[in-house]
Amino acid sequence: MTQRFPSMRPLVAALASLVWAMPANAQVTFSNALVREMQQVQEAALKSDYAYRQVAYLCNNIGPRLSGSPQAQTAVEYVAAEMKRLGLEITLEKVQVPHWVRGIETAALTQFQGQAPGTTQKIVLTALGGSVATPESGLSAPVVVVNDFAELESLDKEKIAGNIVLFNHSFDQQLAATGFGLDAYGQAVGYRGSGASAAARLGAVASLVRSVGGATYRLPHTGALRYAQDAPKIPAAAVAAEDADLIARLSTQGPVRLQLTLTPKTLPDTTSYNVIADLKGSEHPEEIVIVSGHLDSWDLGTGALDDASGVAVAMETAQVFQKLGLRPKRTLRVIAWINEENGLAGARTYVERHQADLAKHVAAIESDLGAGHPIGFEARISPAALAQLAPVSRVLERSGAGIRRLSENPAPDLGPLIPLGVPAFGLLQDNRTYFDYHHTAADTLDKVNPQELAQNSAVMAVLAYALTNSPQPLTR
Repeated sequence: MTQRFPSMRPLVAALASLVWAMPANAQVTFSNALVREMQQVQEAALKSDYAYRQVAYLCNNIGPRLSGSPQAQTAVEYVAAEMKRLGLEITLEKVQVPHWVRGIETAALTQFQGQAPGTTQKIVLTALGGSVATPESGLSAPVVVVNDFAELESLDKEKIAGNIVLFNHSFDQQLAATGFGLDAYGQAVGYRGSGASAAARLGAVASLVRSVGGATYRLPHTGALRYAQDAPKIPAAAVAAEDADLIARLSTQGPVRLQLTLTPKTLPDTTSYNVIADLKGSEHPEEIVIVSGHLDSWDLGTGALDDASGVAVAMETAQVFQKLGLRPKRTLRVIAWINEENGLAGARTYVERHQADLAKHVAAIESDLGAGHPIGFEARISPAALAQLAPVSRVLERSGAGIRRLSENPAPDLGPLIPLGVPAFGLLQDNRTYFDYHHTAADTLDKVNPQELAQNSAVMAVLAYALTNSPQPLTR
């Protein structure tokens, strides 16, 4: 999952208050038959292990799926074949994606107070996606520790030039523990994205960022950085939280020097694909409801939570419809997006290629916040449209997922669709521990609870069934 907007809680709360104040007659009346079918879909999804089997295959059999990698291409082929097996019409939409390869990443403290003669201290880190390399033999420089951008800017350029900058901005674990993990992520991720360029403008030779995540198990969290055009490109890496604390403490005692070696390569862009699979609508095939997740992942783990789970619950939606013999009135479109993690090229390409029919896109749903217990869904739609979906929430209440609320940006791959008026939905999931594993080597299959994954499948499938079969499209 890439960077999303910063906290929108105040805006969401204000908009939500308007929704709940709306009169009941603003809601669409779903027929009893449609409600019963939604319940059938829910029950079938809750009992199915199909989504879990897809996550297991993507993670265990295929593995990490960074854009441009052989595993990403194998995953494209696998999902396309599986959707074809279920009877959907397949399109492989060509996308040019970045091809970045990690290489060697090592670091050690070579000077610090109290150092035993002839020794160094290992630092656990990982290169940020898109980082340039150090010289092949590495670089050695003093470390300057700052807590935020304001502190960096308060320092004279002479104090930064020729040094390595460490942004020691902590991920708010207490905020995450109360259910606002995405908000905590939003507060810290800017240092990962923009820290290198901010440091480079002042002459730094490399940039380190305290890992943007909640786990303190010496796990560095990778993720994409963004080099600004007005700054030199310098090597950048994420340091495990414990090692960031170590460097910060030692720097209060005296000079700290770091030997850093990063050897990533940015190869020429390569061809990959969005997997698009259509279950054609029986009455309005030209009207489209997207269910989706992103197929690419970072390369440290196997991308179970981010985002094989999202792809799998989208696949499950089609599987449940087919298993129950329920033909939607509108076209259900399953999309496995490519290149969400380091570019959003798949989502942007889709918008470019489908400009002519976006007005017929009734809705788009994505799951990209893990596989924790879902409590409902959020949407970038009008308050009136949210009120129309009250019958859906009543069905979802049966599995503890009855909350519906407004959001500015419910899912990353839907971001390019939102300015063009497509109603966008994301699943609301328990994300208290999601950022403990997000973008780390620990994002593996064992972190996925099969029962909770099935609950996520039920939310997406019920919402999709309602949107593909509602009496009329949502109010825009």
